[in-house]
Amino acid sequence: MPSILITGANRGIGKRLAELYDADGWTVIAASRDPANCNAPGEKIALDVTDDTSVAAAAEALSGRPIDVLWNNAGVYLDKNVPLDRLDLDKWEETFRVNTIGPMRLVRALMDNVARSDRKTLAFTTSKMGSISLLSSGAYAYRSSKTALNMAVAVLTKDVAPQGIKTVLLHPGWVRTDMGGGGADIDTDASAAGMKSVVDAHDMAQSGKFLNFDGREFSW
Repeated sequence: MPSILITGANRGIGKRLAELYDADGWTVIAASRDPANCNAPGEKIALDVTDDTSVAAAAEALSGRPIDVLWNNAGVYLDKNVPLDRLDLDKWEETFRVNTIGPMRLVRALMDNVARSDRKTLAFTTSKMGSISLLSSGAYAYRSSKTALNMAVAVLTKDVAPQGIKTVLLHPGWVRTDMGGGGADIDTDASAAGMKSVVDAHDMAQSGKFLNFDGREFSW
């Protein structure tokens, strides 16, 4: 059966993705910083994408195992409603460590696992707030971290294509989670189910696309 590793699987969208893939019979590897407090289905694994030692330990534990879909879902929004003159620059750096560098650190560590699989898919939960053409104001740290992630994945797409590995960047929508808040447009069910449908149908011809949870393409 196919397998998927999902980061940030302890809550919100990540947990719902784990539930949906588990229901479809996939082998789910639910990654979070504190697996003892993760009640998502599947195999629990400790993983902090900002920590080299944690990522190396996870890679060692998973050595030789194919991973059909590596879904970099974990993220933070530490400057929500914080203006520039009050933004803690350490928080800006932390945002980049989690949202931009963390996913690429994990991809680098688990690339062989993905290359061994049948589906060979690297999925990234990003945000339309990282789109330069759709720019509005505020959220300096969050927006810039997602823009940087989008660029890193665009480069990655070209580098991994010779191995038959495909990538996809996904905007989950404005979702009612701890990050999105109670007034958001959609719930985790709609977001996760939509993104799952996109990933399940994704092929090499679409690799590197920046897509909404309903499959619509965003401009960069």
